[in-house]
Amino acid sequence: MTRTYEDDLSEFAPGPNPPELSTKVPFAMTDTNFVPKERYYSREFFELEKEHLWPHTWQMAARLEEIPCPGDFVEYEIVGNSILVIRQHDGSVKALHNACRHRATQLAKGCGTLLGGQIVCPFHGWRWNLDGTSSFVFIESAFDAESMKSDDLQLRECQVEVWAGMVWINFDQNAQPLKEALSPVADILDSIAVGNMRVKWWKQVILNANWKITQEAFLEGYHVMQTHPQLAGGSGDVEMGALQAQATEYTAFRNGHGRFQSGAGLGELPMSGDDFIEFNRLLAEGQDAMALEQDVKIFEGIRNKVGVDNPNFAEEALKALYDYAYGAGIPMAEASENLRLWGGEIFIFPNYFMLPMYGNSLCYRMRPYMDDPEKCLFDVWSLTTYPLGQEPGRAELLGIFDKEDIEHWGLIPRQDFSNIERQQQGLHSVGFEHHRLSPQFEKTILNLHQELDRRIAAGR
Repeated sequence: MTRTYEDDLSEFAPGPNPPELSTKVPFAMTDTNFVPKERYYSREFFELEKEHLWPHTWQMAARLEEIPCPGDFVEYEIVGNSILVIRQHDGSVKALHNACRHRATQLAKGCGTLLGGQIVCPFHGWRWNLDGTSSFVFIESAFDAESMKSDDLQLRECQVEVWAGMVWINFDQNAQPLKEALSPVADILDSIAVGNMRVKWWKQVILNANWKITQEAFLEGYHVMQTHPQLAGGSGDVEMGALQAQATEYTAFRNGHGRFQSGAGLGELPMSGDDFIEFNRLLAEGQDAMALEQDVKIFEGIRNKVGVDNPNFAEEALKALYDYAYGAGIPMAEASENLRLWGGEIFIFPNYFMLPMYGNSLCYRMRPYMDDPEKCLFDVWSLTTYPLGQEPGRAELLGIFDKEDIEHWGLIPRQDFSNIERQQQGLHSVGFEHHRLSPQFEKTILNLHQELDRRIAAGR
């Protein structure tokens, strides 16, 4: 029988870094219990990330729905580097550095469609084809022939690969293939059909916090009892919160990736029908992601048929969800062991998350903002699976909304935003030295930092 990635998780488990590696990294991870606070605001550490992490790692740069037609483009920015992700005439995708080969003018901003299939410099009118090859230089005879070589005029490219409806880029032309870099989490996500999901909405928020602080809030479920008491059976219900926390399994994978998931499938959870419906209603109303209004309606629809006191209510509710999806032509993942991931999370190093549930997923991406170690741009997507042939049109960013905007952010994200910024502020207290990590609940945070140290040290 062929072995799978789940047969031996130790094959993908990370290991501690040797002492000689730590000497190459300021504020290195020398103790698995503690994270030096300087890693979240030090200019020196931030510059090393800019030099040795971001230019050499695969990053989720765009959803394919953002560029459905030839000539469509979207700009992706990371630590001062602007990249144009462009749909080609044959349906493929290229990622081009957004700088004119004449005098560095940025060629396009935001998103849109390149008219006539041409990338045009707004300064002097030089032009390129969608694939980055030069197509026109205004009064070319005015330049020395040595500076007009076609290979040199071509726009510089990033590596590009498409997986699960997303465009991934890497500045490093010698980087390992995407699926190798995303192993083993890409296979896990493929098993729950995330490639069938499409954008329901997409928003951004700017937070006064380091990009790592921001994402670490979502690398553990230990915070739910206090931060989101409505999801833990009510405010102050420590016993219920502890039961939920203890039932969560955490796995740290190689390449810096991580996972947490329930120790039991949603259909096996010991909750009444009323509790199951209310939990899903809170998710739908609190963030409009993972569980959606349509899911809640399906569960409500079997309340009287199954009976809320039926110990198998959750299992019957999921059967009803699958029956609805089959009838509506919605391509859901087959029921399997990996459905334990529903309500859990996959972290893709260095900065992308998928939190799947049913045929939906909440997705996060965190990036440094404005060259400031203590600010980040936080993308949030709600994905869902549409009936075949009824997928929505071009996905567009709804906007950048303030963290306290109750019209655009539900209660759950607002609760997280508040804690994230308070945590960043607390780092500067002279009475605080380092984060202390739980080896049970926060092992994927440790894994993130150990992998980051490996990436920095490899370039020095």
